Amino acid sequence: MLELNPEIVCQIIAKAREYQTREALPVTDDETEVTLEDWDPEAPDTSGADEDLTLLEIKTTIEDLEPDQQAALVALMWVGRGNYDADDWDAALADAQDRATVDTADYLLSTPLAADYLEEGLSALGYSCEE
Repeated sequence: MLELNPEIVCQIIAKAREYQTREALPVTDDETEVTLEDWDPEAPDTSGADEDLTLLEIKTTIEDLEPDQQAALVALMWVGRGNYDADDWDAALADAQDRATVDTADYLLSTPLAADYLEEGLSALGYSCEE
C-alpha cells in the first residue's frame, strides 16, 4: 500500500520534531491546519537552510525522494490529519500527485503538527516508528 519506506518517514518525523522544537514553530494542540491552497511559500522562512543542519537534512531527505514518494508523504500526512481515511489511500495519493506543484519539504514544514500527522498516518496504514 505505502510506496515509501516507513523508516524514512520515521527519520523525517524525528528530525521534524527536533527542528520544530528548536525553531519554536507554531506547534499547537488546536485545529489549525495549513492546506495546500493556504500554503504560503514565503513562510516559514527556510532560506537559511545552510545555517540549520537539521532543516537541511529534512529538506534533503524529502527532495531526494522520487516524485511519487513525495506525493505518498503528503498523502500520508493528509491521512494522519484526518482529511482522508486509511481506506481512501488511493484517493489521497491521487490528489497529492495532482497537486504536486509546490516544494514538498516546505509544504510539510509549514504545517503545524506535521510530524504528528505523519506518525498518525503511518499508524492508520499499519506501520509504526516504535520498532
